[in-house]
Amino acid sequence: MTDPEVVNGVDDATDKKQKKSSKHDGGAADLERVTDYAEEKEITSHNLCSNAANLFEDKRNKENEEKLAMERELQKVHVKKEDIELIIREMEITRSKAEQTLRVHRGDVVAALEALTN
Repeated sequence: MTDPEVVNGVDDATDKKQKKSSKHDGGAADLERVTDYAEEKEITSHNLCSNAANLFEDKRNKENEEKLAMERELQKVHVKKEDIELIIREMEITRSKAEQTLRVHRGDVVAALEALTN
């Protein structure tokens, strides 16, 4: 049998093992960098989702406030009971729908009837 070659006090087999282990260590470092990047990306996407949810919630709250303000304003409009009855008879719709339409058109029966027919 032949003895492994010894070069400068280090045999060839030991040198190959060291090269092999250093090669694998580099791969582990690369893998660590990839997983760190993926974790950062997951954290960022979670923050984006929560920010988007907050934006939708704010928009919904603003729309609800505007709707309530509009309803309060419409409640101030005075409508005649006869006008509501006329719209109910002619259009065959509910009282609440007739009253709402009449209030939107500021008590103008003709405009309310036109809006309901279109």
